[in-house]
Amino acid sequence: MRIFVVVFVYVVLTGIHSLSAQNPIQRVEPPNWWVGMTHNEIELLVYGNNIASYDFVLMPYEGVMLKEIKRTSNKNYYFISLNITPEAKPGNIVLKFSKQKASEIMYEYPLLEREAGRATLEGFNNSDAIYLITPDRFVNGDPNNDARKGFLEQPNRSFKGGRHGGDIAGLDKSLDYIQDLGFTAIWINPMLENNMPNYSYHGYAITDFYKVDERYGSNESFKKLCADAKKKGMKVIMDIIANHCGLEHWWMKDLPSEDWINQWPEYTGTNHKKTVVLDPYASQTDTKQFFDGWFVPTMPDLNQRNASMAKYLIQNSLWWIEYAGISGIRMDTYPYPDMYFMRDWTKAVMTEYPNFNIVGEEWVLRPTIVSYWQKGKENANGYTSDLKSLMDFPLQNALVKSLNGSGWNDVYEELGQDYLYPNPNDLVVFPDNHDMSRIFSQLGEDFDKYKLALAYFATIRGIPQFYYGTEVLMKNPGTEDHGIIRSDFPGGWEGDRSNAFTGKGLGAEQREAQQFVKKLLNWRKSNTAIHHGKLMHFAPGNQDEVYVFFRYTEEKKVMVILNKNRKPYTLDVTRFNEIIAERFSGEEVLSGKRLEIDGKITLKAMTPMIIEIDE
Repeated sequence: MRIFVVVFVYVVLTGIHSLSAQNPIQRVEPPNWWVGMTHNEIELLVYGNNIASYDFVLMPYEGVMLKEIKRTSNKNYYFISLNITPEAKPGNIVLKFSKQKASEIMYEYPLLEREAGRATLEGFNNSDAIYLITPDRFVNGDPNNDARKGFLEQPNRSFKGGRHGGDIAGLDKSLDYIQDLGFTAIWINPMLENNMPNYSYHGYAITDFYKVDERYGSNESFKKLCADAKKKGMKVIMDIIANHCGLEHWWMKDLPSEDWINQWPEYTGTNHKKTVVLDPYASQTDTKQFFDGWFVPTMPDLNQRNASMAKYLIQNSLWWIEYAGISGIRMDTYPYPDMYFMRDWTKAVMTEYPNFNIVGEEWVLRPTIVSYWQKGKENANGYTSDLKSLMDFPLQNALVKSLNGSGWNDVYEELGQDYLYPNPNDLVVFPDNHDMSRIFSQLGEDFDKYKLALAYFATIRGIPQFYYGTEVLMKNPGTEDHGIIRSDFPGGWEGDRSNAFTGKGLGAEQREAQQFVKKLLNWRKSNTAIHHGKLMHFAPGNQDEVYVFFRYTEEKKVMVILNKNRKPYTLDVTRFNEIIAERFSGEEVLSGKRLEIDGKITLKAMTPMIIEIDE
């Protein structure tokens, strides 16, 4: 994640928050738990005015036992660990707080029954195609929630970095459109509360880890969105952050302890030196700054080496999975938190939900570093991981270099380094995302290159992800400003001059692009060779500007030809005789034409071909 923000003065925020003496308990997090969970030991964070001065008693409840009570230097916090055994039944656990000359506090803590199917939730996988959405910029389905009382930033659609009003209601009403395009999963940028003074639309400065931002909707509306998507055969991937929170997070005004966040004498940002995880010569100073430095001044760096912070973050992720029934997590800035915590976090999620999936963001162009984090990797320092998937930034970069340069060697050789990954088929591949220029802009607004890029990412190994608006050629000409990259989706607001949902106002190329994506991804839905088939590619020549690879199983075989020549080209197929015969027939997917091949194929200029070969 890369975010450019207005720099604020850095202050270590400590001190006591004034709270009501009549109602001292302000928060208990997580707000509930469930019976029958593998993760059956939870630590409650109880926050209230001088609450730690009260004596605590867990009232008798069959199957629930008090494990530990922890106090910190801040008397406004209690940390209470409970063991919820398999014998426990749904109901309300009673937490009793008492002290002399004060009324007893009897707090009812809900213990719920799990919804059917939660333990076997299916994560996103190779059969899926993911549609990435920045919710504030997609569709404004409920203008009434654009402005909310008590929020520091109010809507301003005329400002590129402001709140524009997209919300959960808009996402929900767009599910048919997304499904019709051929997508089977939706990754949504963070929707938890970001009550920050400005530039909060991106969602990465969380101020409440248990609450959907009211300008998007509610926890209940997010849960409904997940259920509605599931009914249409689509999965929802939640964007989660364990590395940092927002400077206006409620606990930043009253920290539980000094080591709740990573403190420095003065503001110190991360050095982004990701090689320290493997570098045998890395200094402790550089290593500490990478892991403990703040991402930006408005995002305090969380200290996962604090045991209660670590438990808090693990429980929070499990809570959202169990509550909403999501089908995956995209973990932001995966290498920046303490790496041993990240191992524990990932293991906890995958132990509770064995069929789940998590993709980690490791934005680096070296597969030696990306592969470090994948499950099954044997690392020189002994580090192991339970992370199944990562974002394949190296392949994205190589594809763009190949399309904008001469030949296909960059992408060919990048793919040839897949031996570094324990399972390259689990990587998420993509032409662009919310942190980089739109693929149409990266390729100089060349529509032919755009189609070559999308055909590649839809057919190569891995799980494809496209950013919202890619299907209608959204672009950011002459700028890399994130507010422009994350522009409003055409037709998402009443009165928009163009509308991607209806086609009104779209140019001819935009309409063609939309149909291209629809054809490509709906075909991909049922093609098992593309989902989990093997891959064989052939070294591109220095002059012919043609790249050929095959995806195949014992039953199916697909030939992908990417022709970058600016004029028609005749391809001799005898070169590929180790996988196909000189004479073969098949259907070209994008045109729908039947082909009878006898030694040669005539390729159109700057055109992809995807041939399902008859067997």
